[in-house]
Amino acid sequence: MLRRLSLAAALCLVASFAAAQEFPQPGPEHKKLQETVGEWDAVMDMNGQKSNAKATYKSVCGGMWLASDFEGDFGGLKFQGHGLDGYDQTKKKHVAIWVDSMSSAPLHMEGTYDARGKVLTMTGESTDPEGNPQKFKTTTESKDKDHMTFKMYMVEGGQEQLTFTIEYSRRK
Repeated sequence: MLRRLSLAAALCLVASFAAAQEFPQPGPEHKKLQETVGEWDAVMDMNGQKSNAKATYKSVCGGMWLASDFEGDFGGLKFQGHGLDGYDQTKKKHVAIWVDSMSSAPLHMEGTYDARGKVLTMTGESTDPEGNPQKFKTTTESKDKDHMTFKMYMVEGGQEQLTFTIEYSRRK
């Protein structure tokens, strides 16, 4: 009974909030993210060692977010990752969270999109296996509607070190 009352109270609160305030709608930044929706083949290059992978991008939450699923091989080990990308209209920044099968800590990122260069640059932080903070930088360059290049850098002492590159090609 208490559970039903709590649920009813929560629904009333949400309804009154919705009536009093407009919810945000997807803007041009969200629409740009949606261009990635679809199935992609990927080739990951880590220090000259290449492996194949696949990625699927889906529009979720009314176009406010882009969900990604990535499956591949990372140094001979099966690898699975999931991402959630969006645009925070309050911060005026792209935001993302990434989780995968090789870490128990999420990677939180934020950054900006350079429309002229067609590059999304994001920085963020997670923790290494010992629990120490680790900083990252990523770039995603859209070469055309069917090809993009992702680069991941580890950042230590202000120095960036390229960790890996992924070349994506849209499945036909």
